[in-house]
Amino acid sequence: MSASRRSGTTDELGPDEPGRDGSDGAGSDLLAALLDGMDAALCAFDADGVVTHWNREAERILGWSAEEAVGRRGLAGWAVRSADAEEVESRLLSAMHAPGRQVHEFALLTKDGGRVLVRTQSAAVRGPDGKPAGVYCAFSEVHTQIDLERSIALSEALFEDAGWGVVLVDADLRPAVVNAHAARALGTGRTSVLGRPLGELLAQGVEELESALQHVLAQGAPPEPAEVWVSVRSPEGERRRCWRSGFLRLASPLAEEPVPLGVGWLFQDVTESKQAEQEASLLRFRAQQLHRASRAAAECEDPGEAATVHLDFALAGFADHALIDRVTEGSPAGADDEGPVRLVRVAATPSGAPGPSRLSGRAGLPVRYAEGHPALQCVERSGALRATAGSASPEEARAWAVSRQWPPDAVHALCAVLRSRGRTLGVVTFLRGAGRSAFERGDAMYAEDVAVRIATALDLAELTGRA
Repeated sequence: MSASRRSGTTDELGPDEPGRDGSDGAGSDLLAALLDGMDAALCAFDADGVVTHWNREAERILGWSAEEAVGRRGLAGWAVRSADAEEVESRLLSAMHAPGRQVHEFALLTKDGGRVLVRTQSAAVRGPDGKPAGVYCAFSEVHTQIDLERSIALSEALFEDAGWGVVLVDADLRPAVVNAHAARALGTGRTSVLGRPLGELLAQGVEELESALQHVLAQGAPPEPAEVWVSVRSPEGERRRCWRSGFLRLASPLAEEPVPLGVGWLFQDVTESKQAEQEASLLRFRAQQLHRASRAAAECEDPGEAATVHLDFALAGFADHALIDRVTEGSPAGADDEGPVRLVRVAATPSGAPGPSRLSGRAGLPVRYAEGHPALQCVERSGALRATAGSASPEEARAWAVSRQWPPDAVHALCAVLRSRGRTLGVVTFLRGAGRSAFERGDAMYAEDVAVRIATALDLAELTGRA
């Protein structure tokens, strides 16, 4: 129990002494309870340097109880070394005649003889007449104060200078505090994002992100960062980004039991590195497929079968369907030739259930391709060509595919010319359904590599009379 001097000098640090207002000690008890509940150690001196107040935190730090401390004149010989007492007391009591608060650091003695370096804040206590009546001094161990200052400095640095995004999300999963880096990543200002649902900021990836935040609120932080793909709304359109995210559950330090205040979400944009990693992985897989296809095709006695082997290996992870069309005999095979190009279907993947490609076209009947068909343009240009139904409705996309003699579920197409020994032999067409993205430039390069191997097999079939 903290104590105060109840005789002599009037107590200037709280309500009047018991009996002064008929409160019967309630004011003094309230003062004692307030002092004992403080997180900082507190002591007070009257104008003569006599200790008038001493709370529990001061007792915890130095070991001296309130009964042992209150009533002593000065700190010499018990809380401060005698050699240092004059300087320490003069610095503390000088606050009576100085404006504001003064901050000092010095060593105090503990009851067991140890020394503790403390940081003090002292200020004058004035009586009813406005004259100095004493000094109060709040102090804490220096390392505790430094830890607090470091925590505050860290928080300020994270929200001002951090090179990654920092967002504090409340229990309703709405941003409460956002640093400058996170605001830029979200494509908005630091204040305009506050209190808004994440669904208004992100076009895709909201469900995954909110699920992670809810998990952290319920279970705590995950052991490792998570990579979350999102689409951010911006004036230029949606931007697909990958954020490597770490999560921390925030709990109130003042509650008896941990009460979640929200989640600290830290993230860094790793889109470029992830895309490079994915591209490298894709290139390795495709190179392995080409290698496996070449080894499997080398064991085929029939060159036509070898062509379908290359086609089947190329389909894995690349397309849903594939077709091989060959230029008919006597048909123009280049842009310098005259007359319409006619193509005969020689191989195709099943359009229904998955399975190996099948050889066809024994009858030699041309495919009914309309003028301007992508396969015909590919032969005329002797280069790869991409086509897509774009954002057409399912019915329009189906009509688009059927009119081009492709399976009805085809939405994206990529045609690569088949050339061998300086001649155009035909075209290979790869098709993707609506569940896949459109073909890109890198896909065209891979299709051309496959086309070279297919063309070589077809050329060999022609030379051996098996075409």
